[in-house]
Amino acid sequence: MCADFPANRDEQGVIYSLDGVTPRIHPEAWIAPSAVIIGDVEIGPHASVWFHCVLRGDDNAIRIGARCNIQDGTIIHVNSGEANGTPFATLIGDDVSIGHAAIIHACTLEPRAFVGMGATVLDGAVIEAGGMLAAGGLLAPGKRIGPMELWAGSPARLKRVMDAEERALWDRTAVHYARLAARFRAGLRPVG
Repeated sequence: MCADFPANRDEQGVIYSLDGVTPRIHPEAWIAPSAVIIGDVEIGPHASVWFHCVLRGDDNAIRIGARCNIQDGTIIHVNSGEANGTPFATLIGDDVSIGHAAIIHACTLEPRAFVGMGATVLDGAVIEAGGMLAAGGLLAPGKRIGPMELWAGSPARLKRVMDAEERALWDRTAVHYARLAARFRAGLRPVG
């Protein structure tokens, strides 16, 4: 997903190597100063990781694609081992939006997936391309949200399949956050 990135980005976030494995962050990604990124983590171009997020790639890998936005207070983690031959890594495709205070754990979010604020996606779950988990939803281990499906609740259940027009409205979030990250990169300065 990410190729030949600098080993460390000390000017953004708190970046830790673990057991000799250092996060790889694309030079065009933006990491908030209070974000913490540890171990086997790769972050793609124009992605943004916002304030007080924790991305911990310790027992497995975290891969985040281009133009993803990981909003404030989100936790992304992995699990050791595998299920059905698939490692419990966390794989996040391009243009994914993850709302404030979400928990993303050992799962796969395909391109254009959307996770609402305060939602949780658990081990082995998949949100397919363009699928959406509503705010506060809980996607149980191994569950799969199909393309353009909107799921909600705890545990989450299918509510409806979105049409292209409705889903396009949510795609604007990734575009907005890419612009916002550029603004913060250029204009955020400590006071005092």
